[in-house]
Amino acid sequence: MSFWEKLRGKTSFEECGVLRGKRDSHSHILFGVDDGIKTLENSLLALRRQEEFGLTDVWCTPHVMEDVPNTTVGLRRRFEELLAAYKGPVRLHLGAEYMMDTNYRERLEARDLLLLEEDQVLVETSTRTPPYNMSELLADTLSAGYRPVLAHPERYRYMELEHYHRLREMGILLQINLTSLVGYYGESAKKKAEYLLSNDMVARIGSDCHHPKLFHEAYRRAELSRKMLPHLEKIPY
Repeated sequence: MSFWEKLRGKTSFEECGVLRGKRDSHSHILFGVDDGIKTLENSLLALRRQEEFGLTDVWCTPHVMEDVPNTTVGLRRRFEELLAAYKGPVRLHLGAEYMMDTNYRERLEARDLLLLEEDQVLVETSTRTPPYNMSELLADTLSAGYRPVLAHPERYRYMELEHYHRLREMGILLQINLTSLVGYYGESAKKKAEYLLSNDMVARIGSDCHHPKLFHEAYRRAELSRKMLPHLEKIPY
């Protein structure tokens, strides 16, 4: 790290080692099922990168939405292929990232959901506009006995800080992308992610990896504020 980087109080995920022993709760490394990684070879490469950063568990959370109508059976079949091919130390888990659309309502009512842990379901919205019935969908998810985990809320342009507090009051868990903390999605997402982390409002962290190059572009860049390290260390996942 250069003198100027030290002066700015910046580090990188690689240098600080804060990810050792952590879990990646959001990734698109399950090959050939969505807009993420396309080949088994690249899935294995991404997992080797995860090993290098010391992550112990990785959740494969492919998209499920009207435009990407993955089925639970199909995803489980592809996940078994990845499990058979991967021989490394990282523990792999299968979940999904559900867009809160009509497809999600149908899956929820059928209780056809791939979960994080026992009762947590990863959900998302468009980054530009929320679904018109977002509050209703979240409330219905809670009523059904599931705990919604909102994926990368710092990237939702329509959300202000008070929205995050309301979500927390509802019992919604928040998952930020690690790459937001190094400016991968712009300054606004970075500031929101830092706010959520600094105020102990983050329950899970994730790479949201769609390609192995992410770990070179974002995890090795010296742009992570050292002030965030104590907050990252407190997150159990």
